[in-house]
Amino acid sequence: MKTELPFNLRKNTFLKMALGTAFIISIFIANSQSAKPSFQKQKPEIVKVYTTAFNTSHRLSPVEDIQFTDPGALVERKVFVFVDDSRSFQTMLGIGGAITDASAETYAKLPTDQQNELLKAYYDPQNGIGYTLARTNMQSCDFSSGSYSYVAENDKELKTFNVKHDEQYRIPLIKKAIATAGKLTLYVSPWSPPAWMKDNNDMLHGGKLLPQYRQAWANFFVKYIKEYEKLGIPVWGLTVQNEPLAVQKWESCIFTAEEERDFIKNYLGPTLKDSGLSSKKLIAWDHNRDFIYQRANTILGDAAAAKYVWGLGYHWYETWTGGDMQFNNVKMVNDNYPEKNLLFTEGCADSYDEKRINDWSLGEKYGRSMIYDFNAGTVGWTDWNILLDEKGGPNHVGNYCFAPIVADPVKGLQYTNAYYYIGHFSKFIKPGAKRINASSNRSGLLTTAFKNTDGSIAVVVMNNSDQNIEYQLYRNGKAAQTSSLPHSISTFVFQSF
Repeated sequence: MKTELPFNLRKNTFLKMALGTAFIISIFIANSQSAKPSFQKQKPEIVKVYTTAFNTSHRLSPVEDIQFTDPGALVERKVFVFVDDSRSFQTMLGIGGAITDASAETYAKLPTDQQNELLKAYYDPQNGIGYTLARTNMQSCDFSSGSYSYVAENDKELKTFNVKHDEQYRIPLIKKAIATAGKLTLYVSPWSPPAWMKDNNDMLHGGKLLPQYRQAWANFFVKYIKEYEKLGIPVWGLTVQNEPLAVQKWESCIFTAEEERDFIKNYLGPTLKDSGLSSKKLIAWDHNRDFIYQRANTILGDAAAAKYVWGLGYHWYETWTGGDMQFNNVKMVNDNYPEKNLLFTEGCADSYDEKRINDWSLGEKYGRSMIYDFNAGTVGWTDWNILLDEKGGPNHVGNYCFAPIVADPVKGLQYTNAYYYIGHFSKFIKPGAKRINASSNRSGLLTTAFKNTDGSIAVVVMNNSDQNIEYQLYRNGKAAQTSSLPHSISTFVFQSF
């Protein structure tokens, strides 16, 4: 089935599809003129509004403009979202997703028109949602068709190092993403060293890096970065280890906080510096919010290690215990180490089920996480796979998951509402934007706001309740009347005044 790019700010069309029972998925026709927010002629008091809402046709759709006027009395019975740009906080690095082997292999199987559609949907700042950030895997991960390494066994001198595996699918896709976006901030993460470097002689099932190979593993990072850059792909940064506390059935490697600290301090940090790569941003942790403060305290509390560290990365899977996402732990790191940065490096909905493709909670989890993470001081946000197949893979250990866009060989590209929820941030909040204060006097409305370098202000407001909420967007003594539909997210864009 042929579909067009699902981002349209003028009209919506619907296709009925069967997934056991009939459901409706919104497909949007691209229109570059309507998709491009323009502020050259926009009056400061006019607010552009874009909305995605449950049980409606709204998917990043423009709704009626609103206007700042005299708010009248500020009384308790009225609902407000307050915006204050007199103070600013962290600077936005970017928002994006991971270009994995699975994403690249799935992309390569698409017909040309769908390949172009996908690139525009994610990376085109006008007709898509304007991704500017990307993560990729160094060697294989679970979202690869099989385990592989860049070096031959026992080659501690790394003389056989090559990335030919990546040249078939992943590198071409990364290059196309860069070309479409204009610029893409890319960082890399390893899931495991080669098996022979580990005490379990296995890239899978945890294990630890053997002491005698610590320098060789540090050299491995340098080889990778230089090889990618030689092939025309700039590497902005790197994480030390994906999920260093998790023994997984897929590629994994354990580093205690002390082991990661010492590897950074004695091997990886100095090796990057000595190789002329000290400008690369080194990111510690790269695991869940639950232990992020303990990891930060151990690594950043050691000045000899901390000097090499740009910041800490984190994931959202701490909910595996049955609890909620622990946003306060992220804020605690920001409060105690304000000179360092926080980067959300991975999150997805697991246990792929085609029947849940339109599950509204998929998008709401993204919206809630992004609002709280940004308000806690996070400078960038990276989704997991940008694209997966109709099974939620390929994944060589069967760890199938959702992606915002799923490629079905019969139905074409299917867009979950997560795509639109992410787009409410990535399309309107650009690299270089400064977070400003935004708050609500009702718990039913979640909000965050940024001021872009062009002076435009983007305010995101999310309502995950069953109620329609009437409220006023308030700034500098003026207010604009609006409402939030049940289970919706809106972005308000206006010029500073």
